[in-house]
Amino acid sequence: MSPGPTPRRIQASLNGARLRGFHPRLPLTAEALAADAAACAAAGAVALHLHPRDAAGEETLAPAVIGATVAAVRRAAPGLPVSVSTGDWIEQDDGRQIACVRAWAGLPAGERPDEASVNLAEPTAEPVMLALLEAGIGVEAGLARVADAEKLLGLGLLRHCRRLLVEIDDIAPDLALAEARLVLARLGGEGPERQLHGFGRSAWPLARQAAALGLMLRLGLEDLSELPDGTPAPGNAALVAAGMALPPAGDAA
Repeated sequence: MSPGPTPRRIQASLNGARLRGFHPRLPLTAEALAADAAACAAAGAVALHLHPRDAAGEETLAPAVIGATVAAVRRAAPGLPVSVSTGDWIEQDDGRQIACVRAWAGLPAGERPDEASVNLAEPTAEPVMLALLEAGIGVEAGLARVADAEKLLGLGLLRHCRRLLVEIDDIAPDLALAEARLVLARLGGEGPERQLHGFGRSAWPLARQAAALGLMLRLGLEDLSELPDGTPAPGNAALVAAGMALPPAGDAA
């Protein structure tokens, strides 16, 4: 008997660095993120990624905001790992960025992120990754190009990552697919889980490719706001549902 299709794994990326006004249902508050997390879980998402905001709606890595937001989302979608960003643009100061991430280790278990993404292109990638590992938080290594994969391999930290995010920018689909293939080839086939996703124009082509390869997908308003047919998505849960409906591994190219 041949094995069945690989179970579809989608991480819902709820808001990213998007500005208010990008989409009428863009969740910015902890309450809105929690509501979307529950809806995405019901649609089939197995993991969540979010960018917590302070009272003014600005992205922050402050432990108090991270903790309160993670706790609210975890209550709404129990059992789903919650990932946050560590992007170096969020605090605009390398010292504060690293200090905040280190401080997450002191958060109560219910408020500490399960995972956090780190962009290998950023100069602080190594100390941020080490701070996460010391805090017991899973590292999602963000790789947008082959040079990022080379850097990760050179640091010797690949085997310590929870997940490898092959994330290609908003470029023409054929270019995005070609770049993704190069990054995946450089990483090889062993080690942590691979996730493949894009932004804007590259989002659905890379989602289809991830589905065809049996890799984890990432879909949500951080990455795009349209359904596969080009119509506006009602919200995050609709994007996840559309991803769940993509053909399984082996049925698409």
